[in-house]
Amino acid sequence: MIFLDDTDKKILNTIQFGFPLETEPYKKLGDELGISENEIIERLDRLHDEGAVRKIGPIINRRGVGGTSTLVAASVPEEKVDEVAEYINEYHEVSHNYHRPEKFNIWFTISAANRERIDTILEELHEKTGVEFVDLPTKKLFKIGVRFNIK
Repeated sequence: MIFLDDTDKKILNTIQFGFPLETEPYKKLGDELGISENEIIERLDRLHDEGAVRKIGPIINRRGVGGTSTLVAASVPEEKVDEVAEYINEYHEVSHNYHRPEKFNIWFTISAANRERIDTILEELHEKTGVEFVDLPTKKLFKIGVRFNIK
């Protein structure tokens, strides 16, 4: 279990929807929270190393900038799950990759510049793994973000 003190919680709650778009974002964040830039960076590094923070980066509306995305499911033999996940994770277009306890036990999303790129990724993954991937393109987007109130 990861221990979060009050300062960690303030940092995480602030950056979820208020990450400063500045040339020195960690300095600005530190100024807002009353701590140093170095402390912000050290705390976020620690939280990343401990697994509390996976990534800090933008969520881009692919459709809004001319791209597309899809949800993908696969039924992978349990003994090949780690191997297949490693291949999937090689693509920077993959933003989420989950192992689930169901028949379709690998689920991931691909966001790419165009449909052709998604098709290429799925074909390459099939060639590398021998796994059939079920492509589930977005029909209608209902939710774009999640904010966790860390207490």
